[in-house]
Amino acid sequence: MSDTALIPRLFRTEFRKITSVLVKLLGMQHIDLAEDIAGETFLTALETWPYKGVPENPTAWLYTVAKNKAKTYLTRNRIFTDKIVGHLQNESSLITEIDIDLSEQNITDSQLQMLFAVCHPSISTEAQIGLALRVLCGFGIDEIANALLTNKETISKRLVRAKEKLRAEEVNIVFPAISEIDHRLKTVLTTLYLLFNEGYYSESSDAVLREDLCLEAMRLTYLLVENEHTDQPPVNALLSLMCFHASRFEARKNENGEIILYQDQDETLWNEELIAKGVYFLHKASQGNILSQYHIEANIAYWHTIKTDTKEKWENILQLFNQLLQMEYSPIAALNRTYAFSKVHGKEAAIAQAEKLQLHTNQYYFTLLGELYTGINNDKAKQHFETALSLAKSLAEKQVIQKKLGNIA
Repeated sequence: MSDTALIPRLFRTEFRKITSVLVKLLGMQHIDLAEDIAGETFLTALETWPYKGVPENPTAWLYTVAKNKAKTYLTRNRIFTDKIVGHLQNESSLITEIDIDLSEQNITDSQLQMLFAVCHPSISTEAQIGLALRVLCGFGIDEIANALLTNKETISKRLVRAKEKLRAEEVNIVFPAISEIDHRLKTVLTTLYLLFNEGYYSESSDAVLREDLCLEAMRLTYLLVENEHTDQPPVNALLSLMCFHASRFEARKNENGEIILYQDQDETLWNEELIAKGVYFLHKASQGNILSQYHIEANIAYWHTIKTDTKEKWENILQLFNQLLQMEYSPIAALNRTYAFSKVHGKEAAIAQAEKLQLHTNQYYFTLLGELYTGINNDKAKQHFETALSLAKSLAEKQVIQKKLGNIA
């Protein structure tokens, strides 16, 4: 892999790890500094590797550079403190000798502690999720805006205010007390859910599937399952949902990297081991009296692992979508429900349902209408597919829509 392709990939996987460790080391008040050091580490790679070649162990190289940059900052800051603000003796002594631990265990601990730290009740839920996606998942402002269905300016202001509030509250990077866990867990799960979805249904990249994001979301969720205080039904339900979706990774794209829609997938490529794990975690999630949106979505995903296209299957899926929308409405869930409705009640009945949604800025809305009108009114189908094409953000989505247009007689 060339350095021009390798560095962005490593940025996606390692930036958040380096940042989490440095924030834990420096404190929440220096979150911007931690991001700057991590960013400068990758800038150094970008300036060095094209000329000196990619190091034998690129990740270890990045960690070494990050450590050196952090130690350089701490040394300079110590000198500044001693000369200019000598009365801050405690701070000076704290930074004299610090081990910057970028071991796998400390990275894991730091990320999980950071996940709960940024999900602090002193800031809004939207800010918690945005900050977690930025610091822990390495999302850019555009990606956070896409994930949260808002604009870049709103996200930027929200992140600045959230960081200021966490500094003012002097939030520590530690695992919360047992009494606090339940208050923060819902936002933590929302963040992991969005992280997985960004990989599975990405709108900000030309890649059909960003497995690194999905696998990172699964890894962090699995850490919650392993912890006795967070091994709760919604956590198991979310991990079950992720397993069911991940089981179809290999079938979702062809050898050219183009997306393959569900109805066209080769089920022999589905990962039976992951499906079995999904069933296991869904069974664990059923223990107790809690019913979350993740329970319902995991059940919907389970039915999608049954390839047989029967009316019973789609009736079950439709009922689950009805239940999901009553619990928590979302436009995407409403669109997906309409597709299930068409499988049970036919295309004409589904068209009336779909047009009530009026999602005129959503490409999936027009793609669905194109699907529903195909064979009923092909001229209208083409119009809807063309509108969807104009709204599509990624190359993968455009390729799918263009093929649908080409298939209409």
